Amino acid sequence: MDASLLVIIVVITALAFDFTNGFHDTANSMATSIATGALKPRTAVAFSAVLNLVGALLSVEVAKTISGGIVDDALITPAVVFGGLVGAIMWNLVTWYVGLPSSSSHALFGGLIGATWIASGTDAVHFAKVVDKVVVPSIAAPLVAGIVALLATYLTYRLTKRAKASVAAKGFRAGQVASAALMSLAHGTNDAQKTMGIITLTLITAGTLAPGAEPPLWVILSAAIAIALGTYLGGWRITHTMGKGLTTIEAPQGFAAQTSAATVIMASSHLGFALSTTHVASGGIMGSGLGRRLDGVRWGVAGRMALAWMLTLPAAGIVGALAGKVASTGTTGVVVVAVVGGVVSLGIWLLSRREPVRPEHIVDEIAAQAETHKVAA
Repeated sequence: MDASLLVIIVVITALAFDFTNGFHDTANSMATSIATGALKPRTAVAFSAVLNLVGALLSVEVAKTISGGIVDDALITPAVVFGGLVGAIMWNLVTWYVGLPSSSSHALFGGLIGATWIASGTDAVHFAKVVDKVVVPSIAAPLVAGIVALLATYLTYRLTKRAKASVAAKGFRAGQVASAALMSLAHGTNDAQKTMGIITLTLITAGTLAPGAEPPLWVILSAAIAIALGTYLGGWRITHTMGKGLTTIEAPQGFAAQTSAATVIMASSHLGFALSTTHVASGGIMGSGLGRRLDGVRWGVAGRMALAWMLTLPAAGIVGALAGKVASTGTTGVVVVAVVGGVVSLGIWLLSRREPVRPEHIVDEIAAQAETHKVAA
């Protein structure tokens, strides 16, 4: 296959992953605001899409970590990157279908590492950098966000104990709009940059860019637009899990969860840590649930999420390894991987249409929950 054509295919695939990242991670930014009624579902995703776009333009530190730190660009080819991207997209679609908020970032890392490892050997993977920039932040960031959210929620309820419930809820819903904006901005600064880094890595392996180069402007803009479009379409299945399935969220909790998660993500992006915004957002939500009451988290749902988190890197790695190995054999291999990936993606989408989750379903559940609380009171 002509090298230029292969690069174009990889860039398109990377933007397709960025698009799935957007709708897969919409819940990170907006699940709590939707669950408390602070924002209507369609308004929330439009709001989030714009701020994801803006956030993606603010920094390139995470992109440089991806393009120059995870794998050795001198030992891989665009075909290997293509295989890794296919592995990441497949895992994103599977977890989206079942409504599990797994990490798009870890799917990408797993796919890329698996494809590189099998096609180019262990020397092509910088494991020390993976531990330093990926593994350690993936463990520490959700814990920090969860602890901060727990303390913030506990203090919030203590300080507003004497206030009229309806007045306090109204004020915190207004605050949630601001914290949701900050969360969307933070998501753009971290997750969109991963696609920028992948495209930059592809251009370096093809000899179009020099090693260590920063993402060109067209790469930054295209990645920002792709993740914004994906966010606008909304991942209602995962939003349902994070907004209603993990814990029952009230306005003070939503404000605490979003603010703590956004702060952790923004700080990590500044340091170039390619962490999982899904893990951080989930940690913030669980912390806020515990901050309201110790039995405030549905641990069965949390356990399913934790299992998905543990499986993400190896599962995407296995698919990425297979796809990368086949794609690296030549033109036929690339075509086979592209066709299989397309057929599987279409199949998952068709299955999702049998039992769709729409914004109206979430709104109905919010109304039902509000009525239940009213009766209980």
